[in-house]
Amino acid sequence: MVDLQGQYQQIKETVNTSIEEVLNSSAYINGPLVHEFQADLEKYLDVKHVIPCANGTDALQIAMMGLGLEQGDEVITADFTFAATVEVIALLKLTPVLVDVDAKTFNIDIDALKKAITPKTKAIVPVHLFGQVANMDAVMEIAKEHNLFVIEDNAQAIGANYTFKDGRKQKAGTIGNLGTTSFFPSKNLGCYGDGGAIFTNDDALAHTIRGIVNHGMYRRYYHDVVGVNSRLDSIQAGVLKAKLPHLDSYCNARRNAARFYNSAFANNTNIITPTAKSNNNSSCGEICDTCDCHVFHQYTLQITNGKRDDLHQHLLEKGIPNAIYYPVALHSQKAYQDDRYNEEDFPVTNELIKTVISLPMHTELDDEQLKFITQTILDFIN
Repeated sequence: MVDLQGQYQQIKETVNTSIEEVLNSSAYINGPLVHEFQADLEKYLDVKHVIPCANGTDALQIAMMGLGLEQGDEVITADFTFAATVEVIALLKLTPVLVDVDAKTFNIDIDALKKAITPKTKAIVPVHLFGQVANMDAVMEIAKEHNLFVIEDNAQAIGANYTFKDGRKQKAGTIGNLGTTSFFPSKNLGCYGDGGAIFTNDDALAHTIRGIVNHGMYRRYYHDVVGVNSRLDSIQAGVLKAKLPHLDSYCNARRNAARFYNSAFANNTNIITPTAKSNNNSSCGEICDTCDCHVFHQYTLQITNGKRDDLHQHLLEKGIPNAIYYPVALHSQKAYQDDRYNEEDFPVTNELIKTVISLPMHTELDDEQLKFITQTILDFIN
């Protein structure tokens, strides 16, 4: 699914130099490279504060801790996503509220979001799924109207841009009160272990979160807030610092692969290809395949003739990696079942879990590989 070895060979010298710098300095925790990467990412994202942490799940949890949410507060998020998003809500004894997603973008459905708001609602967590930014114009308008916090789950969309109604562009993860991301190795910007970060333009929030990630300390052994131990180690920061200058080219390579896939599958009525939609406003006006709102962390098809599972197995037999993200809706997971949920409220999610399949998507895909993958699928589907 991801050729990390091939990518490493292209940047081997820079990565090795960064790692050797850490080894020679022995500054393994909170060393100079952590601060350098933080500053580089702040500049890239054009955001005031980047707070590195140990992983993307921690980033979500710490963001919610920083907002001071209290037990029983409702947090609305998408039903069709990885469990980490709802997991941290439950861990903090908040109340997760799952809603359906848009059939084209797979991101949170705005009408469903509006209907889910109650007096107990305190925050919205839009997930920029598979690399495409959610409809942040609408999300932010709703949040403003109801005085809600917005935490962007940007684990899959770092590097993506969002174009607002007025034509302004802003990096995914920097639009809400807080944004979070994961540097898991397979991400568009991934390290060689675990890592994550929180983004914000709010000085007070940034101060609070910097304490939370480090046991609640601003001064050693003085604990001002309840915190956790969640720090990005220096070796991972060195890897990320080496890779960050390549992020835009990585995203472009993924878009090019997505265009190849889309073109190959365009005329097959049994396959729905993913769309890249700038947003739901007049600045774009149509769905296109070149919008920088989508960085294709995953390339996900919908197979509409009932043969998704058969295709999954067939591809494995042909040596083609593929994955089903996600086979069970969050509202149906044993850990998150709730009597409040009705199946008729999740028509899109319930369809997607039966039809989606993700294909190899990474920076090292070449035309020969893409031709083999697409032709194998077409031969089977036809």
